[in-house]
Amino acid sequence: MLWFQGNSMQLAKYSFQLFLRNHSASKTVLPVLTLFTKDPCPLCDEAKEALEPYKNRFILQEVDITLPENSAWYERYKFDIPVFHLNGTFLMMHRVNISKLEKQLQKLEQQGTGG
Repeated sequence: MLWFQGNSMQLAKYSFQLFLRNHSASKTVLPVLTLFTKDPCPLCDEAKEALEPYKNRFILQEVDITLPENSAWYERYKFDIPVFHLNGTFLMMHRVNISKLEKQLQKLEQQGTGG
């Protein structure tokens, strides 16, 4: 998992750990696909549409980089949104790369867990 300064990074990690703990009894944990976005973001809207057929294979978490608590993400990604992380690891930016997403989702599914 990537670490950055700021409370939002700690909160994101805590939220992810809490999610995993709450779902540990289930056989398969869905991976978390984090979308770093802002409003407005037409490319983010297009990306969400492209992800629609895959929505049952991950949990989509949106992070608004313009919020004060997400300033570290803003500094990192202000010129690159949409940016996607899968289970806390960078996956892709600017546009959805379906083949890359599919490859990583299949890898996680073969492992039998979301992370």
